[in-house]
Amino acid sequence: MPDSSEANIATADALTLLLHNQHAIGAAIEEISKWLSENGVGSGAANAMAAMETLDTNAQGITDAIMRLRQS
Repeated sequence: MPDSSEANIATADALTLLLHNQHAIGAAIEEISKWLSENGVGSGAANAMAAMETLDTNAQGITDAIMRLRQS
């Protein structure tokens, strides 16, 4: 069984990959939001921006967790 340090590194690495995915999803939502706004679908664009805010908030929490794991 790996020690807690190895487990923390593996967990931090997995969270880092998830964070990269979250940033990619955010970029895609931003592009969709821009397209919606340019094509007169303001309510859809507003909903997409609300989703972006959630992604940003959660990304900070994930980043904090990664940093704690990497320091332990």
